Parts: sequence; structure tokens; C-alpha cells
Amino acid sequence: MPALPVVGVIACRRSVEGEDAQIVKERYLDAVRRNADALPLIVPNNLDADDVINLLPRMDALLLTGSNSNIAPSRYGSTQAQRGMLDATRDNSTARLIEAAVERGTPLFGICRGLQEINVAFGGSLADERDIGTQEFSHHAPDDASLEAMFAHAHGATVVPGAAFEKVLGVSGPIAVNSVHYQRIDRLGHGLTATVHADDGVIEAVAASGTRAPVFAVQWHPEWPVNQHPHDIAFWRYVGEQARLGARSNGA
Repeated sequence: MPALPVVGVIACRRSVEGEDAQIVKERYLDAVRRNADALPLIVPNNLDADDVINLLPRMDALLLTGSNSNIAPSRYGSTQAQRGMLDATRDNSTARLIEAAVERGTPLFGICRGLQEINVAFGGSLADERDIGTQEFSHHAPDDASLEAMFAHAHGATVVPGAAFEKVLGVSGPIAVNSVHYQRIDRLGHGLTATVHADDGVIEAVAASGTRAPVFAVQWHPEWPVNQHPHDIAFWRYVGEQARLGARSNGA
């Protein structure tokens, strides 16, 4: 029986029992195992540059997960006031990981914050949703909503005809997505193409052109178990497919 490919899953910095910890929500690990048919490798976000380079060959694909922390505006050249929780160690580590993955040709995927990190790494910028009052838009649940209610709060989006999302996932036309985020793409990064737009114009998915391996990210949460949309399952199958191709190129 062939070995399963390995998907690196970036962790978030949190406090556990009063001490710093690196955690990954179980639903990401379950989705990698169940829907991508791959083995998740938890990647701490406090790695220095040498450790990043040394760890990357152990991965057949890399997944940048969502998080309730925001990317510091200074990372994309903005002087706007920062709102929400920051995670500077993740900002630094993912920037190195993205650069190394693109250079090495490791398939790279992003979810929510992961999409934002990829956009910034490719020279794009973000906007803070709360600065422009978009908490009232359909893709934001109220602040006092339960986590389950927030992720069940879907809204409409449309796949761009002929774009990578349609080509590689076989999904077209209108879809429903559950974006829960406080930062969105403002200026699209160099070499990135918007492949899904929300009904209110927010970019919900991007793909890169001209990279050695796929760079593919979504703003919503396909790992959330209550969502069994065909495009969510297709996302994970694509992650697994590319990880298997990555494993073969790694000599597995």
C-alpha cells in the first residue's frame, strides 16, 4: 500500500493554561485525513528561517489555516489603525514559508487568513472590514453570535468563468460560502487572479499563475463540518491530488 502524502498545516499561537502554545483546530486535521486522504503535519508558526527551509522538504503540500488573528497592516505597507488580535510570529513564519514553498515548487493552499497571507506575500494589500462598516454585510455574522452560528451564516458568490477554480475543481456558476473574517483583499497580489467573487464584490478565492506548483486559496472555511457543499469537498480533493503529485516529485 503506498504511503499517504503529507500536508503541512500551519499552527496558531495561543495561550493554554497561561502558557504560549501552538495549536491547530481538529477540524483542519480531520479534513486533511478524511477528504484529502493525506497525513497532516502540524507546522509551528515560530520557526526561524533555517528551520522553515529544513521542514519544507518533509511536506508534499502546505496548508495555511484560518485564525481569529489579523495580519498587521504594516506587513502590507498600511498605516491604518490595527484592530483585533495580532500574531506576529505567524506573520513572520508564513511569509518565509510562502516564499520557500513557491521557490521549491511545493503546492500551497490557503484558507481565510491563509488567503490573506498569500495575497500579502505576493505584494497585495488588505482592508479591515470593520473600518468600513461591513459587519452589516451578508458575509458577517453579528459579533455576539455563537461560533456555530457564525460558520452557518452562508452568503452567495459566483465562480469566475474559465478561471482556475472552475478549471481544476469543476465548479461553476453561483455557490454558497461561509466567509467569517475581518480582513479582505484590497489590492490583489502580483500574479494572483480572483477566481470567485462574493455577491458584494469581496474576492473569495484566488489562484497564482506562473508558479512551479499550484497556489490556491479560499476566503471561506471548507473544513467546517456542517458544510458539505460540493465545492468544499472538491477543494480538499484537490489538496490531496496535488499533495500526491508533490510526493512523487519528492521521490516518494
